[in-house]
Amino acid sequence: MTTPTMQSEHHSLPEPQFIAGFHAIGKERYHHQHPFHLLMHEGQLTRAQLQAWALNRYFYQSHIPMKDAALIARSDDPSFRAAWRKRLVDHDGDGTHLGGIEKWLKLVEATGLPRMQAVRGEGILPATRYAVDAYVHFVSTRSHLEAVASSLTELFSKDLITLRIDRLKHYYPWLATGLDYFSGRLTQATEDSDFALYWVVKHARTRDEQELAYAALRAKCDILWAQLDALYYAYVNPAYPPPGAFQPSDL
Repeated sequence: MTTPTMQSEHHSLPEPQFIAGFHAIGKERYHHQHPFHLLMHEGQLTRAQLQAWALNRYFYQSHIPMKDAALIARSDDPSFRAAWRKRLVDHDGDGTHLGGIEKWLKLVEATGLPRMQAVRGEGILPATRYAVDAYVHFVSTRSHLEAVASSLTELFSKDLITLRIDRLKHYYPWLATGLDYFSGRLTQATEDSDFALYWVVKHARTRDEQELAYAALRAKCDILWAQLDALYYAYVNPAYPPPGAFQPSDL
């Protein structure tokens, strides 16, 4: 016999509570709290450490359109595909406006590294490759709901980007020519997360589906955190970059 308590455990969460759960995950797990980011925002990173960050993060940025294209290819809803295509243009550009990937290359150059080092993936940490590949694989193989929900880290990115722009300008003024990426994402990330959240709330109809959406967001947070763990280990403490990785001279 099913008891009332057992039944309630399987009821879907009301929309406000479901949405609040995503924000709770972000507060606990989003990478704004990672020690590497804390050092960055306190002005405690060296140029070499920022070079390593920009270089490795480019590898992630360059794979975002691949992730989004895989997600689009899995949808049979023309309206969804039309809405999600915006992300491809935002990152790849459209021939008249620079996309996020090109803007990130300008950040790489502002750190003092040649753009081709990033484009060729020279010196990328093995853990960065594994984490980025894991994200593309997740979006390509999990349910469409989970794939969309994994993008909801963008719910929390505006506050981090706002802080980052301020702190990078203040502590690392030599990066000023490379900050256009962040300015653009202030509006793009909000637009993207609004659509994705609306879609997930609409399509997660059961409690099990809601829990899958939560788990997808946690998985994405883990992927972002793991990338920073690798940077911290290789370039901050114990500052031991693996063979084949970017080897700055001042570590």
